[in-house]
Amino acid sequence: MAKSKEKTLDYIIDEMIDAVSNSKDEIFSIGEDSRKEYEKLKHELEETKQSVLEIITEGDDLEQKVRFSRVRLSEVSQNFNQYNEEQIREIYDQTHRLQSELSMKREKERNLRERRDDLERRLLKLEQTVARAEGLVGKISVVLNYLSDDFKQVGDLLQEAHEKQEFGLRIIEAQEEERRRLSREMHDGPAQMLANILLRSELIDRTFRERSPEEALKEIKDMRQMVRTSLHEVRRIIYDLRPMALDDLGLIPTMKKYLANMSEYNKVEIQFTTHGKERRLNSKYEVALFRLVQESVQNAIKHAEASAIQVKVEITESAILVVIKDDGKGFDLSHKKENSFGLVGMKERVEMLDGHLRITSRVEQGTTIFIQVPLNES
Repeated sequence: MAKSKEKTLDYIIDEMIDAVSNSKDEIFSIGEDSRKEYEKLKHELEETKQSVLEIITEGDDLEQKVRFSRVRLSEVSQNFNQYNEEQIREIYDQTHRLQSELSMKREKERNLRERRDDLERRLLKLEQTVARAEGLVGKISVVLNYLSDDFKQVGDLLQEAHEKQEFGLRIIEAQEEERRRLSREMHDGPAQMLANILLRSELIDRTFRERSPEEALKEIKDMRQMVRTSLHEVRRIIYDLRPMALDDLGLIPTMKKYLANMSEYNKVEIQFTTHGKERRLNSKYEVALFRLVQESVQNAIKHAEASAIQVKVEITESAILVVIKDDGKGFDLSHKKENSFGLVGMKERVEMLDGHLRITSRVEQGTTIFIQVPLNES
């Protein structure tokens, strides 16, 4: 009976993976279409802005000609007897023509300004759509990671359907928390910066028209820095989701880069040391050990409020030992939350690799996490 339930759950999980994967592709397609539309509108906006500048210049020149023509018309009116009928008619016609042309120019300028403002509003909405699509793709990638890696490995370890269901619920809870975290990071980081960049571009436009090109150039330089900061923030979030270096370079280089980034971004001293011969491991070990270190370091920074963290990794022929030690506020092991999925998930990861996890901690005396995993790569 239990075997039958497990097969049913495995089938459901496979269906979920296919459904989520298809959803990810659809959202990615929406994001790409929005990005293409954004680039198209951005190009159109630049052309419109240039047209606005040109029509303003033409209007100003024409306004000067109208002024000059009116002066001549005034002279003709005052010295009416000095001009023949054809000359008078020509001056009147010229003045009327210039005034009509100026009126058309100003009307065209107004239409171009309205078009420019409409394009900027549409660009802002597209930016928000692209940001939401990228955020959703990232979140779905995390879900797929749990479903395809963790959940399927758990299926090999759990013998009873009830145990698999409970663990699945804990994973879903973690995914909801991950969605909230990613949503907050995208909203407070890149999305906010992009909105500021758009507002800054409007300021540059006004500065160029109302002040001077030099001041506008200074604003552009400041905006470039905002773009760099936003790009750095997006890359950091992407790296947290799934560092590509883990597949390309392996565990140790990826862990070293990740810890260096965390140290720089959070202003926390992180010391990383390795022992033993560095080599590539089976993917299941590299992914699991990286996630264990990632979870431990993030807990030390966010929850323990540590100012210094030590991470040590020792690789032997038969096992790998990881120690994460921080000087944070620690906690009472006898009163830790039973439903804390962070620690539960770490324990499950280690047990899936037939390893051992040990945590020692005291209030205001920091926390030390010992992880030992046998390397049965054959």
